[in-house]
Amino acid sequence: MAQHAVVPVRTYLLVFAALILGTALTVAAAYADLGPLNTPLGLGIALTKATLVVLFFMHVRYGSRLVWLFASGGFLWLGLLLALTFTDYLSRGWLGQPTVDFLGPVTGG
Repeated sequence: MAQHAVVPVRTYLLVFAALILGTALTVAAAYADLGPLNTPLGLGIALTKATLVVLFFMHVRYGSRLVWLFASGGFLWLGLLLALTFTDYLSRGWLGQPTVDFLGPVTGG
């Protein structure tokens, strides 16, 4: 029979406070104009909050090595998908949105 870790309520309250702080930082970052750093900052905050949720509320911190392996695999897969998405996003030639001219061909804006 598996043993379950008994987590003190204080730990949950501290994690909850950290998540609330992360939410406040996300809102503050949304109103700050950091240029191209807005997206990485938002993703960093979201990754930190997701890590806290997975470790404490999903009890991965107290799980076996197999649980750690699958949780790490999930984060690795998410990182791979984000990396592929960003390579597509960054490799596009941002020349403007095409506009349709009803009297002629599509032009470059």
